[in-house]
Amino acid sequence: MQTVADDYQDIRDAVRALCAEFPDEYHRKIDEARGYPEEFVEALTRAGWMAALIPEEYGGSGLGLTEASVIMEEINRAGGNSGACHGQMYNMNTLIRHGSEEQRQTYLPRIASGELRLQSMGVTEPTTGTDTTKIKTTAVRTGDKYVINGQKVWISRVQHSDLMILLARTTPLAEVRKKSEGLSLFLVDIKQATQSGMTVRPILNMVNHETNELFFDNLEIPAENLIGEEGQGFKYLLTGLNAERALIAAECIGDGYWFIDRVTKYAGERVVFGRPIGQNQGVQFPIAEAFIEVEAANLMRYEACRLFDQGKACGAQANMAKYLAAKASWEAANACIQFHGGFGFACEYDVERKFRETRLYQVAPISTNLILSYVAEHILGLPRSF
Repeated sequence: MQTVADDYQDIRDAVRALCAEFPDEYHRKIDEARGYPEEFVEALTRAGWMAALIPEEYGGSGLGLTEASVIMEEINRAGGNSGACHGQMYNMNTLIRHGSEEQRQTYLPRIASGELRLQSMGVTEPTTGTDTTKIKTTAVRTGDKYVINGQKVWISRVQHSDLMILLARTTPLAEVRKKSEGLSLFLVDIKQATQSGMTVRPILNMVNHETNELFFDNLEIPAENLIGEEGQGFKYLLTGLNAERALIAAECIGDGYWFIDRVTKYAGERVVFGRPIGQNQGVQFPIAEAFIEVEAANLMRYEACRLFDQGKACGAQANMAKYLAAKASWEAANACIQFHGGFGFACEYDVERKFRETRLYQVAPISTNLILSYVAEHILGLPRSF
């Protein structure tokens, strides 16, 4: 059920057909085993969905962020978890928009064909969190190489990716005019890096989401792997982060519809005291409220994607879309687990799995409080709070 109309039914139908080949039981078993949905991601890749944003001249579909967001939404609405593969969507924009022509020619066709995966981005550090300009990982130019030293944390899909986009400081913070300067982006060959200076330490967590701590000890990477200009990486990074927030919003919207579909069906069938529980307003109202919030978030998602695809500033809309969608999906999740009663905690109903997965988005990839700070400062003009 959905009232927001769009022009992407052909994409929805095709993604739904593919997802139908991977029912709840598949995702449930992957979750139980703390595994990676390799077959599912491969199927998405073969069908071309993982190359949606790659221009046609490099072997991709040449679609926009709007279409990419619909793909991610449908995966979650079908009961899957886009967190296994969404990195390739938002990381792609960084390479497409800011990489050299040689880099695009070298990597994009191989990513489009599935020969390579670009699923990972190394930004967050243990001592800085979201205070990105204070990162301590350094990249020092030595001849035709950069030498990387430092540490990253909560870096996802490293073990299931061939390439990673890495942010490091190339000019010390004390030597730049603005703290956002002096940061650079690099394309890292993960297999090569793990053999010559990068250590990967997995982090077990409450969601079956492959994430890791990384350690760099004199890792050497070719200077040609620098993306764009040295020192401009933070500006380039924002392109990917706005795309990420819009895509995460879409995933939360998919989750929200999944929860609402499940709880509506269950509440209509579950009979207690001689009547369906869905006949009670105490059950109806939380579900209806969650549905309204998902629909509203959906509209903001489309606005953020529209602006991004037109090359316009969309930071405010991307942040607000992520905030609204994460909040809406969490409200839908709470209603779904509450009205399933004890069955909501039973793995066979899949509610508890999706409940855990959607809770993540209150915290990452940017917390709700930081979005509120962004809106207060950049939109309402209030004094900076940190």
